[in-house]
Amino acid sequence: ENLWREPIYRNIWSLLYEFGDAEIASLIAPRKLIIEHCNFPEVSGPPQPSQNRSGGAAPGIITTPSYDLVKSEFDRACELVKPLNPDFNLILSEDGQPVCVSTLRKFINNLNGELKPDSELKNYLSRSFNPRERLKRQYQQLLDHTQYLMREAEFRRAEFWSKADASDVASWEKSTEWYRDYLHNEVIGYSPLANTPINPRTRCVYETDSFKGYEVVLDVYPEVFAYGILLVPKDVKDNERRPVVVCQHGLEGRPQDVADPSVNNESYHQFACKLAERGFVTYAPQNPYIGGDSFRVLVRKAHPIKQSLYSIIVRQHERTIEWLSSLPFVDKDRIAFYGLSYGGKTAMRIPAIVKGYCLSICSADFNEWIWKNASARHPYSYMITGEYEMFEFDLGNTFNYSELSGLICPRPFMVERGHFDGVAPDEWVAYEYAKTKRRYDLLGIGELTEMEVFNGPHTINGVGTFDFLHRHLNWEKNP
Repeated sequence: ENLWREPIYRNIWSLLYEFGDAEIASLIAPRKLIIEHCNFPEVSGPPQPSQNRSGGAAPGIITTPSYDLVKSEFDRACELVKPLNPDFNLILSEDGQPVCVSTLRKFINNLNGELKPDSELKNYLSRSFNPRERLKRQYQQLLDHTQYLMREAEFRRAEFWSKADASDVASWEKSTEWYRDYLHNEVIGYSPLANTPINPRTRCVYETDSFKGYEVVLDVYPEVFAYGILLVPKDVKDNERRPVVVCQHGLEGRPQDVADPSVNNESYHQFACKLAERGFVTYAPQNPYIGGDSFRVLVRKAHPIKQSLYSIIVRQHERTIEWLSSLPFVDKDRIAFYGLSYGGKTAMRIPAIVKGYCLSICSADFNEWIWKNASARHPYSYMITGEYEMFEFDLGNTFNYSELSGLICPRPFMVERGHFDGVAPDEWVAYEYAKTKRRYDLLGIGELTEMEVFNGPHTINGVGTFDFLHRHLNWEKNP
């Protein structure tokens, strides 16, 4: 039940959604089962990062559970299969070491054999045997296998998507609903719908010549809320409904980074403020990817119960759209999403599921996402960083970024990319976007997607993307 405390290689997606140790043990019935309580090689934490790694492994420890804990789970397993009268045995090792005499005797007896007293095991270990070399071979086999799966992933995705009908826009929208549900249920993880009154709380925190800014808190679940900053242009007329741009921060970010007129972060360039000055209503939500290992522990806790960070983010954004749509100066059909970096990851996932966003802009994140996650060769890979929460179950065989953009289609979609952005090389971004562009073109809606590439780093550029927002949200530029 405490997989999240253990090394990350034990972090199994959705395991506890159906199976605890007792449930797994119950699958062995009516066959015989021996469980031995003994000492386990303990792990106090991950090794220190090696050379050329920008981050370390996830925290995690292994300790030997108490006999009482083991017996409690063993008793639960026996109760699950009680009608089968199973031959289940729990043995406490006499000396604490694995495969004690009692365990060995029971095992051999179950095979209709007999343990001879005082027998000695012969040592056949070759003098030339080197366990470190064997371990390296095993590691290399696993590595080669994962790299093979990475190369094969695009072909598996093509097979997975073979039932999508791209003959026309209507057929595409209808046939991709199944894929949207699959993404939500099997990759992101489906959380219950918001189940409390929205109970909005606001207070004015900023005022400039162009707009007023309000902190906003909305309830989602009894212990979960959505928070953000709303910027409202001062020139909104009575009975006028304006488009909204939801401006999403990146990793370790705050809404203030994009929406506070006194903060000029070099990555965001006050883009929520600048859009408000152009007459858009803007809203900067707080997403929960903040706090270092604190939020990553939430991910570790979520994965075994078939949830992810985005499971909650989906519900927070649904509630945000619900509230924004209720405001008298907001056009609910013109609510757009624009996110940078981790906000760009959000721009690929949330609008793919939440259809209340009428368009999406992915800034400083769009790339060949499967290579980015799984490559053991490229320096851009998450395999050598400390962002161990990135990995999503079976994503490579189901959704890359072109497929995620396919769930945004036929809504407008844009990529903003700096040549010097270290997220990925230009070639990866262009390769993946070409598939997105082709889809829109073949559906006869090529004008609804574009990519702007500029001479710059991991940052909001705010040129082509701003024009894109004006055009597709039908809002003329302020003179």
